[in-house]
Amino acid sequence: MAMISLDWDHYRTFLAIIEEGSQSGAARALGLTQPTVARHLDALELAAGKPLFLRSYQGLLPTETALSMRSYAETMAASASALARAASGDTESPEGTVRISASEVIGVEVLPPILTELQDRYPRLAIELSISDAVEDLLKQQADIAVRMVEPTQGALISRRIGGIPIGLFAHRRYLEKHGTPKTIEDLSSHRMIGFDRQLAYVREMLKSRPEIADIRFDVRTDSNLAQLAMIRAGGGIGMCQVGLAARDPDLVGLFAGQADLHLMTFLVMHENLKMVPRCRVAFDALADGLLAYRGSISGITL
Repeated sequence: MAMISLDWDHYRTFLAIIEEGSQSGAARALGLTQPTVARHLDALELAAGKPLFLRSYQGLLPTETALSMRSYAETMAASASALARAASGDTESPEGTVRISASEVIGVEVLPPILTELQDRYPRLAIELSISDAVEDLLKQQADIAVRMVEPTQGALISRRIGGIPIGLFAHRRYLEKHGTPKTIEDLSSHRMIGFDRQLAYVREMLKSRPEIADIRFDVRTDSNLAQLAMIRAGGGIGMCQVGLAARDPDLVGLFAGQADLHLMTFLVMHENLKMVPRCRVAFDALADGLLAYRGSISGITL
């Protein structure tokens, strides 16, 4: 490989081209001129000694070499972001940026009031909320704190067990008025069911105790938990929903009390190196208190 001087800006451009599919798209995303993006790409390809992208009707397609480089560039991006967050903080007081990773439903439906109270208490604290059902790697510094539905196994992480968040089968009253109320799990075969397109690891773990539910055929399939929840609220069918969220809507009706109960095990996780960093410590404690309070508020709710 030729000895070409490359820096983070080159690899940031590289990632933007992969994500946007064109030099012009990368330029817009990064706020650069197109000639600058072209120079970065030329330098990268000269250093690699081969093309990194192929032109097609769909835009620029990454070559095998580019795809093999992608994970390393993403690690650089995570490190650069973590470095910026560390530089934004203070060793004595809770200020700076904290990046929090959470699933769609938790991030949108549960965390906002917790984060609002946190920032009311610490106004110099900035929050980056990464919403994804993918498990972001804390060891690679993709986030500072994560709310996870799988128990962490990596030794360098500290975790707080929030416990099982109850899940039930729910339908909107409007749907039940049109299609009737199923009396047994077997009756679900004649109803429109809303569920997953693919079973992620935490979904498989949750359904182990209820194989009769795991075998249900879904008529509306999506990997977005928010989309599933929206379809249930719209009267589109019967689906799984957190009991605490369903309790907020008097028109959502729980089915099969005691027969289809599930629990989504939840953990709050942080890299052990951050436990004494003020901005991360106060965020971790506030999230733990808020999530435990949310879970506790569900204890008296029945389907």
